[in-house]
Order: sequence, then structure tokens, then C-alpha cells
Amino acid sequence: MNCTSAEAAKLLSKLNEERDLLARFENQSRTFLASVGEDVESVRPAYDYEKTRDGLKALDKKIRAVKHAINVFNANTVIPDFNMTIDEILVYLPQLSERKRTLGIMAAALPKTREPIKSNIVDYTYVNYDLETVKADLEAVTDELSRAQIALDTVNHSATFEIEL
Repeated sequence: MNCTSAEAAKLLSKLNEERDLLARFENQSRTFLASVGEDVESVRPAYDYEKTRDGLKALDKKIRAVKHAINVFNANTVIPDFNMTIDEILVYLPQLSERKRTLGIMAAALPKTREPIKSNIVDYTYVNYDLETVKADLEAVTDELSRAQIALDTVNHSATFEIEL
């Protein structure tokens, strides 16, 4: 089966949902209650252990195959303009996001802030950096984050790979 990373992610989600549904069915139907004197067969839920076991095994195998194919694709596919594989970009994006968050806090700081009065002494907190440099860095990191996300999205929706189910 040939697909994009986005399609593989949707397939993986579908397979996980199918597996969860079958596992919930097994959990609900593998045992049942019957009252004393009640006809046990009339309240017995439909459940076939072997069929359920085989169904779970088959779904687990497909899930492993899809995850493996995605992992191989992510480890070997280079994002143009970044000279990083997808798995590297997936580490880089949270790093950029964290840096953007920190720079956002720094860029919003006032150059001088009066601290709450604790005694007769008035304390001030001063920024220890150039606000304009931080604002420029924030803009650059924001642009880089956006550019990396778009590059990843483009590859995830266009480059294809094979999944053997």
C-alpha cells in the first residue's frame, strides 16, 4: 500500500480505533452474570475467544507495520531547505516552540519594574538584555517555526512510502 505520512497517520488512527473497539467488546463479553435459576444460555453474550484473539493479533500486526513504515519514513526523509530528517524536525519544532515562548515573555517585559513593597526599601527589577534584540529574535524564531511547520506539512502530504500490510 502506497501512501503519504498524513494518510498513514489516518490509517493508524483507524486501526487503533478498531483494536480498541474489539478489546472493549472482549472485555464486556468474556464474562457475564446470570442469576440462580436463570437460563444461562439466554443471557450469554456472543463471544468467540479464538476469533477475538486472532482479530486482535491481526490488528496488532497491522499497527506495528504502519508504525514501522512511518518511523522508517521519518528517519530517512529529509525536509528540503532544512537539511534535517522528519524525525529531527519533530524534535526541532518543540525546541523552537519553547524558545518562542521564552522570547515572548522576555519581549513583553518592561525595562524597569517596581517590586511590591516589602519594607522601607524600594526595589526594582531591570531587564538584563536588549529588548530590541529579543524582539527581533522572537520574530525570527516565529518565522522559522512557521517555515518548519509548513515544510513538514508539505512533505507529510506529498511524499509517499510503502506500507506492507
